[in-house]
Amino acid sequence: MTPEEPLSRFAFIKAVLGPVMRLMFCPRVEGAENIPGTGPVILAGNHLTFIDSMILPLVCDRQVFFIGKDEYVTGKSLKGRLMAWFFTGVGMIPVDRDGGRGGVAALMTGRRVLEAGRIFGIYPEGTRSPDGRLYRGRTGIARLTLMTGAPVVPFAMIGTDKLQPGGAGLPRPGRVTVRFGEAMEFSRYDGMGRDRYVLRAITDSVMAEVMALSGQEYVDIYATKAKAA
Repeated sequence: MTPEEPLSRFAFIKAVLGPVMRLMFCPRVEGAENIPGTGPVILAGNHLTFIDSMILPLVCDRQVFFIGKDEYVTGKSLKGRLMAWFFTGVGMIPVDRDGGRGGVAALMTGRRVLEAGRIFGIYPEGTRSPDGRLYRGRTGIARLTLMTGAPVVPFAMIGTDKLQPGGAGLPRPGRVTVRFGEAMEFSRYDGMGRDRYVLRAITDSVMAEVMALSGQEYVDIYATKAKAA
């Protein structure tokens, strides 16, 4: 796939599906001016349901690249092929996140995207919220901003869980809000990327902004632990 192909496909998908998405979800976008018009940017936000990853790329002027499960692009049925075409077109990069190397692969993928001067979207919780609350963020986001110097723009998805409860099935029409906060930069921590206390402090400060934007209740445990309980 050439560098031009996904961008042109993204423009086509946005032109065709953008009006449909606006009609179906009536997205209200707040703070989009906080996303820098050029250069590397990390978008970090909450994750309520499956359609978050469909809405976010279509409400941003710049293309957003993000990690997705490789199973989204490996289906052989017509539905599977359409999903693969859509998600790779809007910017999803399939990565096998199972096993010990999954996190490293995701981190290195994000680094390559940012070093190319693009936008990388990430859900620091690592998975969808099991109950609508905001859970503890994983420190990959801190590692990325310190590796690349990219600013972090926090965002909040509001209302998507009401349109697709449980993250399964077809979403129902309704209104959602996507709210972007002010860009955060962490240059004061340059050279401290191996300090776990610094990584945790950066991650927690980003999650505090996401919580303020979303209005969610915060739970200081990982969402994966809550799901396993």
